[in-house]
Order: sequence, then C-alpha cells, then structure tokens
Amino acid sequence: MLFITTLKVALRSLLANKLRSILSMLGIIIGVGAVIAMLAVGRGAQKQVLSQVTALGSNLIMVMPGQFRMGGVRSGPVQTLLLDDAKSIMDEVSDVVLASPVARGSVQFKYFGENKQASIMGVATTYPGIRNFKLAGGRMFTESEIDRRAKVAVLGADLTTDLYGEDADPVNTEVRLNGVVFTVVGVLERKGAQGPFSFDDQALIPYTTAMNRILGTDYINEIDLQIGEDSDQEAVQTKVENLLRRRHKLRNDQDNDFHVANMAEMVEAAQSVTGIFTLLLSAVAAISLVVGGIGIMNIMLVTVTERTREIGIRKAIGAKDRDILVQFLLEAIVMSTLGGFIGIFVGVSGAKVGTLVSGFPTVVSTVSIVLALTFSVSVGIFFGFYPARRAAAMDPIEALSYE
Repeated sequence: MLFITTLKVALRSLLANKLRSILSMLGIIIGVGAVIAMLAVGRGAQKQVLSQVTALGSNLIMVMPGQFRMGGVRSGPVQTLLLDDAKSIMDEVSDVVLASPVARGSVQFKYFGENKQASIMGVATTYPGIRNFKLAGGRMFTESEIDRRAKVAVLGADLTTDLYGEDADPVNTEVRLNGVVFTVVGVLERKGAQGPFSFDDQALIPYTTAMNRILGTDYINEIDLQIGEDSDQEAVQTKVENLLRRRHKLRNDQDNDFHVANMAEMVEAAQSVTGIFTLLLSAVAAISLVVGGIGIMNIMLVTVTERTREIGIRKAIGAKDRDILVQFLLEAIVMSTLGGFIGIFVGVSGAKVGTLVSGFPTVVSTVSIVLALTFSVSVGIFFGFYPARRAAAMDPIEALSYE
C-alpha cells in the first residue's frame, strides 16, 4: 500500500513537469531504440552472411594457396596450386564427388558502347554444381569447349544487366573481354553478394581459356570440391592436406603452402566477423543510454534542489529518510522504464522501416528487447540513486529554511 502511494506521488511529480520529464526520457528513448535497432541490424547481417555462406554449396571444401590463420591469410607463397593438384585430388580422394579448378582475374568487358570492369572465373563444367549456381538462360560450356580453349562465357545477372540492359537476352551475342571476342552461351540466375564480392557481377569461362588466352598463368587461385553427403568433412580435409603436402614435397617441419577450408570453418569465420560487428554497433548505441542516464541524474538533482522545502516539510511531519529516498529513486526508475518502453517501440519500428526502405534484413529478438529494457531500468536505478540519497540526507531544519 505504501509503495502504491509513493508511486502515485512520483507520477504526480513527473506529470507536474511534463516537458522536463519528456526531455529527461529522450536520452533513454534514443538509447533503447538505438540498442534494439543496432542489434536487429547486427543479427540481420549475421543471418544474411550465414545464408550466403551456406548457399555457397552443399558439402563444399575449398583449397586456397598461402597459409591461413584465424584472422586472415598470413604471408607466404600464393602461386602454389596447379591444375595437376585438382586432378590428383579428384583421382585419389574417393570422397570427392566434384572438383573444379578456379583461375580468377579482373578484365574489361565491352559490348558495343557499354564498358565494365568485372571478374572472370575460369572454371570446369562441374563448378555450377559445386556452388549451387543455376542457369537463367542458355547453357553451360562443355568439356569439349574446355579442351579446345573455346572463347565462350556464361554471364552473371548484374553483369548482364550492366552490359545489355534489363530483360535482355545476351545468349549467342558477342562480348569482348580485354579485347578478345567471346560468345555468350548462358546467363546465371541471381545469386547475391558474399561480403564485398558479388557472384552476379562476374562471368564464368573455361579454365583453359582463362589461363591461356586471358590471364597468361600456369597456376590456379583455388580448388573447389564437393564431397559426398555422408562424408566426414574433417576426414576429407585431412586426406586432401596429406595429398597436397606429398605433391608439394613439404618436409614434416614445414608449414602448408596452402589452406583447406570446410564449411564449418567458413561459417565460424562469418559468425565471428558479424558477432564483432554486432558488438560494436551495440556498444555505440549503449553509450547513448549512459548519456540518457546522466541526463536523468542531472534533472533529478535540479528537482531535488527545487523541492528542498517539500522535503523539509515531509520530514518534519514524520517522513523517514528511506521514504524520501524511495520516492525520488522511484521517479528516476519510472522515467527510465517509461522511456525504455517508448524506446522499444521506436527501435522495433525503426528496424522494420529500415528493412522496407533499404531491403537489408533486420532481426528483432526478444532477448534484445529484454536486454535493452533491463539496461534502461538499471540506468534509472544507478543514476537516480545519488540524487535520491542526497534528498534523503537533507536536514529538515535546513531544508525548511531554504529560500
């Protein structure tokens, strides 16, 4: 009963200074809204990256040159993979169902008056199956075209749009790659971006053509493997590593001059990056909550000063220090809690509007809402305690004589 009475007094006090109370809550509203929105953006990014990594291909294993450690590729040889490495893996590792060498480069595409710098991927006919690529039109090049280094290309969706325009059919047209005339034989369905790299802004060509006619290299940039559904990824990874170490004649005391990555590693790396991203966004947003708490403390100190005589009168008629402390602390908690609820509405609405406007996915979780609300109440308690303690510690005689 006493608590309800104290709460009513606190609410009347806040309503008596509506503008001041609203301005005090504004920092909390912005802080809670920002925390929820930023967590939604971070979780949305995590979900998107995870789906993109998963979409790279089922049971995918990638072999890349150089030495890799968590955090990035360490300095080392980068021209260590050869075509024979890919062929040996396919021949000697029974769990590997499909394999494709990848020779990557950047070239100038030209179709009549349209010019664009984009990536080429010199690959085998098995590459679309490994990476879950599907054709929107035309066909994939053939083994025969690979053998004779044919000048044929399969274009990505964005590259097709940039060169030919919307809804155009480029199949059987000719396009120039670094001045070399290629025939477009197919167009890929839209795949989406993977981090800064877009699968739709590239062209697939035979790896023999890429290495001999365009890039002029005798090494490859990557080997993509698809293993059987029932295969153990780590076991296959070990087999591939042992095979390549033998082929590269590496001693026991030498590090690998290549790196084999499985889907589990790629998912872990993606989650680590997006987790740090979410943490940074949340930390920035949480700062505004702290600033809001400082605003509440400042306003409460002013309120205590203005209501000095009221405090003196209440103490003179029997109010205890605890009663005064609870009342002012409750006022701070009510402000921060009310600001928290409004902030939740602002944050959830902001996340949804952001998704509608930008198309970027956001994920608002119950955990983030509870966390933000708990933090806002904690801010009210923490920053409201000092002004409340100061009010409770006032001497009633001095308070009554305050002008």
